[in-house]
Amino acid sequence: MSQDQLDTVFQQWQDNEARAEEMIPLLGKLYRQYNVIPSLFGRSLINRSVTRILKNHRYVRKVEGTELSVADTLPMVRAMTELELGPAHIDIGRLGVAFKHAGESDVVAFLKRELADIVGCHDSSGMGGEPQDVVLYGFGRIGRILARIMIEKAGGGNLLRLRAIVVRGSGDDLEKRASLLRRDSVHGPFSGSIDVDYDNHALIANGHYIRIIYADSPAEIDYTAYGIDNAIVVDNTGKWRDREGLAQHLESRGVSKVLLTAPGKGDLKNIVHGINHQTIGDDDRIVSAASCTTNAIVPVLKAIDDEYGIVHGHVET
Repeated sequence: MSQDQLDTVFQQWQDNEARAEEMIPLLGKLYRQYNVIPSLFGRSLINRSVTRILKNHRYVRKVEGTELSVADTLPMVRAMTELELGPAHIDIGRLGVAFKHAGESDVVAFLKRELADIVGCHDSSGMGGEPQDVVLYGFGRIGRILARIMIEKAGGGNLLRLRAIVVRGSGDDLEKRASLLRRDSVHGPFSGSIDVDYDNHALIANGHYIRIIYADSPAEIDYTAYGIDNAIVVDNTGKWRDREGLAQHLESRGVSKVLLTAPGKGDLKNIVHGINHQTIGDDDRIVSAASCTTNAIVPVLKAIDDEYGIVHGHVET
């Protein structure tokens, strides 16, 4: 390779670095001002370094067999910040690949067509609705990973908002709780900062003030005393899996609905989003998110059944 070619390769890298640097504040604006959560083929683009953004673009070639660079996505991100988008999850990578395949030149027209449902839907006063309080009842492995996801995807903070975590104990284990949230052997370190407010029994994670409530049963808790109202309680303890047991949460002041992170028993609806979430009615105050195995296999089975049909199968976990 000649010196001119080497210089060209290096210059391309520097140009892409500059584009990624320009993209970072635009992604932040989408996230914090519009509650738009941008990703690239499932890989988050929020709070990512220049190098990570460039690596995520290289990943597209593995999954699509198509080159996608920041030169392709930066104009799309610029345009999105001007479209007054409503809250959404947007895969910029998939949009970028679709735009290239379409052979179009007007990126704004393309985005207005592809994102028609949310273009112009930004509401500066409500950001997509009133904030929804969420309480995690239990803080084991599922509870901690769910807390990470909620904090990471909080956007402007006006949609789902983690307000409290209920655990058993005496109140002298806050540092241990914080440590378990900071580190995970599979998912790695927590992305951000976690402080402990010992006086008020709370964790402050990336600006989220999360009260730690100590209780042995739902009957002991008045959530309104903590400024929490109309909350969704996510029970991840597995202690109760039927309607009678989970209905105890509804007796606590400040609770409106209950979500179980395990397969429900009896007449509880087991919901897999994207499969049967449309069956949830306004009167359903207790639902199950089904089992981990169900969530893993059902989307695949549905795609196969819709396309080819399934006569018989065997699944092991």
